[in-house]
Amino acid sequence: MKDKKAPGIVTIALPERLDSATSIAAGGDVMAKLLPGGSIIIDGAAVTYMSAAGVRILANAFRRATELGARVVLCHFTGAAADCLLVSGFSQLFDTAASVEEATARLQHGAKP
Repeated sequence: MKDKKAPGIVTIALPERLDSATSIAAGGDVMAKLLPGGSIIIDGAAVTYMSAAGVRILANAFRRATELGARVVLCHFTGAAADCLLVSGFSQLFDTAASVEEATARLQHGAKP
């Protein structure tokens, strides 16, 4: 996983596969970067496969962000991963953007979905 930098915003690039083999590391990375009042972009551009373990990462991130008053924007999820978000209802719970740039702009300007 690679972090991209934007002032005051942490961007986490998820791995190609979000499954039981990768979810512990990916989830730990996301949770470690969620701070009170913080802003995180979860970039799913590389994700081609997401199992229930991957969905659980996002569920935990949503719950923790709510507790901390943090903002999370998902971006670049496509194909089967985007379908998984739609079916699970996360596309309605999370703010979603088409690109990291769009997500960054929303977070910097305080825009809500």
